[in-house]
Amino acid sequence: MQYTSRADAGRKLAGALEHLRGTDPVVLGLPRGGVPVAFEIAAALSAPLDVVLVRKLGVPWQPELAMGAIGEGNARVINDDVLRLTRTSKAALEKVEAEERRELQRRTQLLRGSKKRTPLKGRTVVLVDDGMATGATMAVACQSVRKLGATRVVVAVPVAAPEAIHRVLVTADEVVCPYTPVDLGGVGNAYDDFHQLTDGEVTDLLGLH
Repeated sequence: MQYTSRADAGRKLAGALEHLRGTDPVVLGLPRGGVPVAFEIAAALSAPLDVVLVRKLGVPWQPELAMGAIGEGNARVINDDVLRLTRTSKAALEKVEAEERRELQRRTQLLRGSKKRTPLKGRTVVLVDDGMATGATMAVACQSVRKLGATRVVVAVPVAAPEAIHRVLVTADEVVCPYTPVDLGGVGNAYDDFHQLTDGEVTDLLGLH
């Protein structure tokens, strides 16, 4: 399965989420790449759109590979398998985590500013990203929204590695993913257009201008 763009993936994924219509869900995109996908899903379900702020802790010499992730509410997940396989030192992990905590703070200010977070208490929350390679980032997002009061957590992604699905099912109530190639390689392989989104593109979709 190949998607032309994140918006195309969002429209296709929305069709698999029709069972959530009428449950008053909140759709949260993981910036940056998950926001265009979430935008289409929120529009299709007539649901509010917001973000959940998480940061992947990428292996220093292979940033797309997550050795862990951090999120709002001090949520934190470490991928011990990746640390072991890549032989990443504790010092290297701590350095990346410090950098990503600073970036998390910057993103929070940029993507929320004075705007209040959509209340999640007692709600069904749909967490959306453009794909999952390891699932570490999404696992942190699940932790974060649980801490913020979500009663049901549905993870929706256009593409994911099978092991990422298994990891996320530990913390999510449901995972919706139409494409789970065994040899994913990288999330970008499933897209014709997988350009690096700018902050401006994300804030436009969130209606912050």
